[in-house]
Amino acid sequence: MSTYNHNNFPKVDNSLVEKIINELSKDAASQDELKLALSLVDLTALEGKDTEQRIKELCKKAITTGTAAVCVYPTLVAVAKNELKGSHQKVASVAGAFPSAQLPLKLRVEEAKYAIEQGADEIDMVISRGKFLEGNYNFIYDEVAAFKEACKSTTLKVILETGELESLDNIRIASDIALHAGADFIKTSTGKIGVNATLPAICVMLQAIKDFYVTSGKKCGIKPSGGISDGNTAAQYLRLTEKIVGKEWLTPSLFRFGASRLVDNLVAEIKGEKQSNLSSGGY
Repeated sequence: MSTYNHNNFPKVDNSLVEKIINELSKDAASQDELKLALSLVDLTALEGKDTEQRIKELCKKAITTGTAAVCVYPTLVAVAKNELKGSHQKVASVAGAFPSAQLPLKLRVEEAKYAIEQGADEIDMVISRGKFLEGNYNFIYDEVAAFKEACKSTTLKVILETGELESLDNIRIASDIALHAGADFIKTSTGKIGVNATLPAICVMLQAIKDFYVTSGKKCGIKPSGGISDGNTAAQYLRLTEKIVGKEWLTPSLFRFGASRLVDNLVAEIKGEKQSNLSSGGY
């Protein structure tokens, strides 16, 4: 990429974003929405204490509950792949010095290649927020393009870490860069900082996806991640997505939730059980 001037990006109308969100139905999540949300979850284990046994149990839970995928660190991809053999669940792996991205690009891409060699169906990489905030948009484009080149047909989810991007305008710029560089999904968060998925961030990201589809014909996915822990909250993201890009996006090929705590609450809500201590947080 030669130049990628931020002046080429549309400015975000903050009042319009607020209006769109305020127009969403505040009704409690329906059974259909709860079941749909469950089918769209990337059941996630991203802790330093993760063991092979924990991942095996996570995979069994994914199969039992019907989630879309399991997301793990690269060293545990092979374990998950073996456990999910014969199921429809995908194996996603974070890669590229997750969550900080503070390694040379070459090494980060090698980690993605390793995860794919281990059997990953999907790669979740995170952009270099420091480079972005310096205004080095060329670097962001090039790093996403490098990951996509390494991924080839493997699905690439690009984490923007929206909680660190400082403004909705920056979220729009980062979204557009990632989409034009080859992202198959754009994702809000790593779940490792204080501010994770928010409706305004997703609203801006969805508008970028819609505009990209109009100009390119390529449908790219959205992944709200972090801080979504109950059915009513999940339903708001489903309704917002349908409002901006249409119901056709509400499928695992174009929509995911990044979560682990969400699953237990959804299962309980589907069964009609009250959750008195809903988990908060991302993963």
